[in-house]
Order: sequence, then structure tokens, then C-alpha cells
Amino acid sequence: MRSAYSIPEVSYAVITDKDIKEISATGFHSAILPEPATLEDRFHIGSNTKALTAFIIAKYVEKGKLKWNDQFFTLFPEWKKDARKEYAHITLEELLSHRALIQPFQGENDPAIPDFKGNKQEKRESFGKFVLTLDPVKADPEHPFVYSNAGYTLATLMLEKVTHQSWEQLVDKVFNKDLHLDVQFSWPDNQTKKDTWGHSFENGKLTPIASNTDYKLDYTEPSGDLNIRLKDYIKFIQLNLLGLEGKNNYLKSSTYNYIHNHFPGYSFGWFTVLENNINWSTHSGTAGTYYSMVQIDKTHSLAYIVFTNSFNEDTVNGVRLMIRKLKSTYGK
Repeated sequence: MRSAYSIPEVSYAVITDKDIKEISATGFHSAILPEPATLEDRFHIGSNTKALTAFIIAKYVEKGKLKWNDQFFTLFPEWKKDARKEYAHITLEELLSHRALIQPFQGENDPAIPDFKGNKQEKRESFGKFVLTLDPVKADPEHPFVYSNAGYTLATLMLEKVTHQSWEQLVDKVFNKDLHLDVQFSWPDNQTKKDTWGHSFENGKLTPIASNTDYKLDYTEPSGDLNIRLKDYIKFIQLNLLGLEGKNNYLKSSTYNYIHNHFPGYSFGWFTVLENNINWSTHSGTAGTYYSMVQIDKTHSLAYIVFTNSFNEDTVNGVRLMIRKLKSTYGK
């Protein structure tokens, strides 16, 4: 499947709460290099970052620093006078579930963004103020949420405000120091280290992209700019599986249930789907050079994970076919 869909490298796994049923890495770091895939390789996970950001926020909700229904302007009252009145009562959980009707900022037809100055946290604040001056998007009863990367920036600003730490510091604390996972920022390093190259689709072919290429996510890094090894991501998903089974771990079981199931359609970092009497939490992610997909079968406590280092229509179709094949082998 990897070869048929011209994907340079694939790492994948099927897991339960404590076991790995199948895991493998196949292919090459780059379409033009002979370095073979290994299970130590890192992948940019794009919007699967959202679940990690929501996870951090959930920890500080448990600590009493935030409440899910906290209103944004309770923490930033001085911003309210310049913001659109439609946002007056938006809450943390509405931002995380894409129900605050914030402009999407997904790279296409985005409003022009000023060149903000300062460190990353200061730039996020300036971006947040700017976003709140823009017209809200429109929802309807059939589509109560509108997917927004910028909404995750606003939720992150609430987290940074109450913790007095940056998102980057909190990612390091929660995932690297507390949970002993090796989570890193932006693209995997393929210049000073031999790691994966992401591939964009240009002039009809996949083109490897150096990790020192100048790119940015327009101040929406908390929505989509982390990289991780498959074996560490497995540990993160297993925490979620255990929590959904009623077992407390880094978060309480009730918190995992809230994260995954509180809202239909999209909860906190997860699309929620009922299909063939199976409840799923699922998400895909890309920033244009990698593509990842994870599907959690909440009914049978199984998860399917596929990481790739390319992005185009063939990549997406190939990954979907891989997931379908894995489900046919291991699904209940």
C-alpha cells in the first residue's frame, strides 16, 4: 500500500490499553535518500496536536486553575472593548470544541495577518486580540461546530494566563518531564540528525522539505505543530484508552470521558463518531508535509495509528486503505 500510493515512509500500530498487536515502520526517510525507516523515526502530527493541547488544559482543570465553562473575557477583561460582541460569552470548552465560531485559519482564504513582534507567547496574544476583532463564522443546527485552529490559540491563551507559563513550557512539563515522552516542536530535524523529511506535492510530484525551511503556522502552533515518535504516541493513546475504560492515570477517568464524549461531532481534540454501533474518537493531522491518522474504537478499547511523511491526495487515500485493512484484521 505504501508503494502503491507513493508514500516515502509509513509507521503504524494497532494497540490496546496495554498491548501492541502490530507495529512496523517501512520505507525511507526521503523519496530521494536511501536511509531506511525505523521505529525511532519522528513524525510531525499536525492537528493531532490538538488532543495533546486539550490534554494539558484538562490537567489544569483538574488542578482547579481553570473550569471548562470559564469565559474567555473573565481572564482577559481588558480585551473585551475591542472584540466583536458576538464573542462576549465564549468559553474554554466552546473554543476546544470549535463552537465559539472563531475564524478557521486553516491556510486557505485566511484574513491577512499582521506581522506581530515579540516572543512566541507575546505573538500569540497579539494574534488572539486580532482574531477577536474578526467577524464570527456561521454555524447551523446540522453543523454546530466550525473547525478553527485559531480557537485553540485562544484556549491556549487562557491556559498560559492561569499557569504563568508558555504553551511550550507546559508541553515540556506535561509530556516530557511528567510522562517521560519525547515530544518536540515543529518538523523533525533532518539537517543535524538523520530523521524523516516531510514531503509536499509540487509540480505533480512529492518534494522533500528540509526541516530548516522557513515556515510558520501563523501563531496557531498549539493546534498543530508537534512531532513525536510512534512508540511515544502509543503511550499517550494508551493513557486515553485506560481512562475511557474507567481507570485513573495522569488524568482522572471522568476527565477522559469528558474530553472524548462531552460534545457530539467534535469534543476536545477529537471528532466523535458512531459507526456500525461502534463509538469512535478519531482525528487526522497535516501541515502540508506529513499526514497522520488515529482512530480509537472506544467500544472495544482498540486504537489504530498511521504516521506518514508526505501529504497529497494519494497519501490520504493510502492511509485510509491501511486503516481499513487493519480494522478488517483486528476489529471486533
